[in-house]
Amino acid sequence: SRRAGPTRPEPMAPANAQLRNCGWGLARRGLAEHAHLAPPELLLLALGALGWTALRSAATARLFRPLAKRCRLQPRDAAKMPESAWKFLFYLGSWSYSAYLLFGTDYPFFHDPPSVFYDWMPGMAVPRDIAAAYLLQGSFYGHSIYATLYMDTWRKDSVVMLLHHVVTLILIVSSYAFRYHNVGILVLFLHDISDVQLEFTKLNIYFKSRSGSYHRLHALAADLGCLSFGFSWFWFRLYWFPLKVLYATCHCSLRMVPDIPFYFFFNALLLLLTLMNLYWFLYIVAFAAKVLTGQVRELKDLREYDVAEAQSLKPSKAE
Repeated sequence: SRRAGPTRPEPMAPANAQLRNCGWGLARRGLAEHAHLAPPELLLLALGALGWTALRSAATARLFRPLAKRCRLQPRDAAKMPESAWKFLFYLGSWSYSAYLLFGTDYPFFHDPPSVFYDWMPGMAVPRDIAAAYLLQGSFYGHSIYATLYMDTWRKDSVVMLLHHVVTLILIVSSYAFRYHNVGILVLFLHDISDVQLEFTKLNIYFKSRSGSYHRLHALAADLGCLSFGFSWFWFRLYWFPLKVLYATCHCSLRMVPDIPFYFFFNALLLLLTLMNLYWFLYIVAFAAKVLTGQVRELKDLREYDVAEAQSLKPSKAE
């Protein structure tokens, strides 16, 4: 009988085939298994973003600019007032609604952060009141990306602001698709309050010099708003946000759902959001230091402007 020769090793699978079971292959399978986002929902989100853009253009032309003209604001302030008025109205409404969800209903997420993962299941139904908040916020941040590029006044931190809007929109859409909506409501509540105070302060700065006279009431409101804004930024975004949101997503999520999908992806985005909050807080501290040392004698704006913009403020493209 013939002696059997040595067995030949089986050929190795191509590198592309090996990658199918890891990396992007796992990501695609994870998306297909855990992400639940219907095309009509994406279409509704896009239509909402277009609606916000159209509504802002109409409000600027028919309400905010006529108001600035009637109050005889200074040209520089009149050019910036519509942007702040628009954002103030939106953030006031959105924060009020998220506060209602957290404190006016049975949702325990604020007082019991780990509860955001109680009874969590892939593809679980999203309550209508939370889904409505997601639609409003997601479509608004889609609009805000366009507005930062083509409607808002360009500032030194506009690139960071644009990155913030992109990260926020990704977090909103992906957290809805993966049913982390309970976490999302908590994140929105902790962030929107600072935007309300920021735009309120800026509006009072713009209105304190109008009709050819100086209004002390608006100046006082601007000073108090500035102090409140700095405190709330630290307390809500740099203290409560890690204490409640990051604690729940980084620690509690693994204890309650050991195989929770896309754990590192979501926490990386939340940590990036924290770094941006810290970056802007350094702006606030630097501004406060200039006020305390007498380098800034009058409160003019809470966001720094480029040198070219400070010399000659150009109207936004929408105007």
